[in-house]
Amino acid sequence: MRFLAKYRNELSLLLAIAGVIGITLLFNRDYVTAPGLCLRDILKQTSLLGIFSLGAAIVIISGGIDLSSGAVIAFAGSVCALVMMACAPHVNGEPDLNALGAWGIAISIAVTLIVGLMIGTLHAWMITVIRLPPFVATLASLVGLRSLAKVLNPAVTKFLYRNAVDEYGRTIDKSMTTLQTGDAFAVLSEWQVLLGIFLALSAAAYVLMNHTVWGRHIYALGGNEEAARLSGIRTDRLKWAAYSMGSVTAALAGILYVSKAGTANPATLGVGYELTAIAAAVVGGCSLRGGVGLIPGVMLGVLFLQLINDSVSRIIKDNSDDYLGMIVGLLVVVAVALNEFGRSGGGRRQVFFPGLLGLAVIPVLGLLVGSVIYVISGMTAGVTTFVSIVVLLTACKMVQARAGN
Repeated sequence: MRFLAKYRNELSLLLAIAGVIGITLLFNRDYVTAPGLCLRDILKQTSLLGIFSLGAAIVIISGGIDLSSGAVIAFAGSVCALVMMACAPHVNGEPDLNALGAWGIAISIAVTLIVGLMIGTLHAWMITVIRLPPFVATLASLVGLRSLAKVLNPAVTKFLYRNAVDEYGRTIDKSMTTLQTGDAFAVLSEWQVLLGIFLALSAAAYVLMNHTVWGRHIYALGGNEEAARLSGIRTDRLKWAAYSMGSVTAALAGILYVSKAGTANPATLGVGYELTAIAAAVVGGCSLRGGVGLIPGVMLGVLFLQLINDSVSRIIKDNSDDYLGMIVGLLVVVAVALNEFGRSGGGRRQVFFPGLLGLAVIPVLGLLVGSVIYVISGMTAGVTTFVSIVVLLTACKMVQARAGN
């Protein structure tokens, strides 16, 4: 019973994952006709998302929030590509990445991870010393780092390619914002490598959070920061560690995304990924209030979101991304609601449509769901859904009102 109580969220996610697979099989047979290909693609995308979701989850457990993951991915990808260009031998005034050796790749990765650590340190300083709210501190990085990469890339490449000449021997301007890395370290994008990195990081995070004093202190920090401070826990150092882990895992993801795509484009790389990481952590059982969440739950949350993504793309052939946003948004709302409901004590009766506010929200919910059904099935189905939801929820409100009296 203790096991079921501790891992009820993880067991629920396993059932949800099985349900998503079952629903997908009703409309698409790819999981049966090409299971190996589908599995490799899902594991590859899950591993990439999971790597920086682990860092985001640790920040959330510590009671913080990190909105900069996507921007850190873009900035780190650019830094990695620039260092590779700097380390590569130059031919006719241009870096030859195909001749870049293992040491050059290792230096590029190490420098990028150090930059990630520096970004996490900056976040911790702004939060603990300047006393900025975590939302504001990481929002500044969300906006600023991507813009910094856009102006840094052409400035550095202009310097690196300063001796480049055309066929007539004239110096040419080779500054560029989008950086091409080609297949210089494409081996890192193999699904086996990505899965191995994700599992290794997950194991390390599990040991840290469940079997070390630091992990217990991070949970205590997220649960009640003032109580943790009064008990002698050095909360500022814990925040530094948490935000550093968040930024370093995002920087690692940036390296892997560049190795996969063979290019570093700060305008598109990692856009919106910070919200996906937060969604994976929340669906995995992390409470946005802090102090709650398990690493296995985060891993399953990542897998669940990726399966949703894959399922929508296979079931809805046209414009599947448009529907994906609605579905993920709904799942996040449901996950947060269930977490908060369980945390506040699910045994007491919950009134979902209280007073005038409850009455006003009923047609809003009806319009929301009815609009989706209208797009999918037409006007008649949309109107019928709207009317049905309004009638049903109004009846629920009346029943609750009578029970309350």
